[in-house]
This record gives sequence, C-alpha cells and structure tokens, in this order.
Amino acid sequence: MRIAIPYYMGNIFQHFGHAPQFKIYEIENHQVLMEMIVEVEDKGHDSVSALLRSMDVRVVICGNIGEGAMQALQSAGIVFYGGVTGDADAAITALIQGGLKYDPNVKCTAHAEGHACGDCSDCADCRGDCAACGH
Repeated sequence: MRIAIPYYMGNIFQHFGHAPQFKIYEIENHQVLMEMIVEVEDKGHDSVSALLRSMDVRVVICGNIGEGAMQALQSAGIVFYGGVTGDADAAITALIQGGLKYDPNVKCTAHAEGHACGDCSDCADCRGDCAACGH
C-alpha cells in the first residue's frame, strides 16, 4: 500500500493543496519497503489528488485540509487522516503501529474565509507556522 504525506523539511506540511513535496511510502506487512520524495509541480487540491491517484496512493496523512481537498481525495478513493503535525516518518511509524493520533473533524477554512495573511503568528488555520503553510 502507498501512503503519502505533504512534506517539507522532514515534517508534515500543514496546507495540503500547497505542499511543495509529498513523501511517498510503500508499506507491506507493517514495514516500510520504500520511501521517495515527489516534487509537486501543479498546486491545488485537484492537481495534487490526481498526482497521488496516478501514483496509486491509497492513504494520505496530512495536517490542515479543506473541504475541496477532502472531496477530491474521497472521489479518488484515497483515505485521509487529517490534523496530524510533526515529523513525517514518526507519523508513518505511528500509523503502522496503530497509534496515529489524528483529528477526524479537521477542516481548514482558509479559503472559505478569504484567508490571506502576511503574518499568521496567530492564525488558527496555519497553526502559527507560516513557513509550513506558505503564507
């Protein structure tokens, strides 16, 4: 099974549709068989979902994710675990071991609220991490 994580400098990138990279893991029998980093050329949830689908990704672990991205992943038959932060490799290990902590109710409202900030130190959508979300 292939699992993808929006990725930046070892961590889970917190804005799914704007991730500069995805780290793809091939998992079999609860072991990581392969890892690769894929550069994302076309941003946006539809393009990213199509890229992941073309790579036969079945699961996504992510941070913030909007309604449009959720629908695009669901349409592609990709299961997602949102609201996850921190180290990407640690998240994969937690998933394999059955202990991934995620938020089933996560929902980024950035686009719905016209979110645009130059300084998001107090931005709930970015969780105060502008470098990770690109704002």
